[in-house]
Amino acid sequence: MNGAYLRRLARKYRAMRNAGPRFTDSRRGHSNILDDYVTSAPSAQNSLDIFKGQWSSRFPQLSGHLVAGSVPLFEDPRMAWAGEQIGGFRDRSVLELGPLEAGHTYMLEEGGASSIIAVEANARAYLKCLIVKELLQLERAQFLLGDFLEYLRSTEESFDICVANGVLYHMREPAELIYLISRVSSRTIIWTQYYDEAAIEAKPEISRRFSEVKSHEFRGFGYETHKYAYLEALNGGGFCGGTAPFSRWMLKQDILSCLKHFGFTKIEIEFDSLETANGPSCCLACSR
Repeated sequence: MNGAYLRRLARKYRAMRNAGPRFTDSRRGHSNILDDYVTSAPSAQNSLDIFKGQWSSRFPQLSGHLVAGSVPLFEDPRMAWAGEQIGGFRDRSVLELGPLEAGHTYMLEEGGASSIIAVEANARAYLKCLIVKELLQLERAQFLLGDFLEYLRSTEESFDICVANGVLYHMREPAELIYLISRVSSRTIIWTQYYDEAAIEAKPEISRRFSEVKSHEFRGFGYETHKYAYLEALNGGGFCGGTAPFSRWMLKQDILSCLKHFGFTKIEIEFDSLETANGPSCCLACSR
């Protein structure tokens, strides 16, 4: 083993030490090394239980009776639909922004993608992705820990497809993300939430998180956003938002206009609903 490999393992272990209550001895108020040991026979469930109670995704049916989350992100009809709109994933290179728990990464590999680079800023989510990679034997996916905005700003690579599901509404300058995506790919899949005043005001639990309206101008595109505060969600181990305490949501029409402004001339929209639990949302398949 070389030094760089050992340093990577050490960093991953330190992140796991901070992953949640599993690694804390509540009786004495400090960490106990024995809490890190698993004394049952090796199993896939043991790996998932490192983050017990913090998973969002339900594992695919073929993986057996694994207990994680409840959202079917490994068998997501939105991804299946979007893939059809852009001609499929087979033999295509993919950049995935914010893979969360690698559910869509799994679908991309199952769909025949030739390579997948998935960039995740949340250290817990990154480690979950590594667990999924091992358990489901993903062979063409590489997970990178870091801010995908910084990656997009500096990369000279291009990709056949950029997948940006569940990330646009976590940005503070969402038009910049759309612009950066347009620089690296001619096709993109975006599932996002958006601001609709009537729909949001009808749900006090959501509306209380919104405050100021701000006007933006980015590379010739003017639009408005509504500030969204994560509030108490920041205290949960399963938090999967942005890198700041707040984000800014766009209007749906501004999202569509922004995509066109930065060159995505063909836009298909589906799964558009004002009734999504956490606010209005839609899925977009875009190309030029």
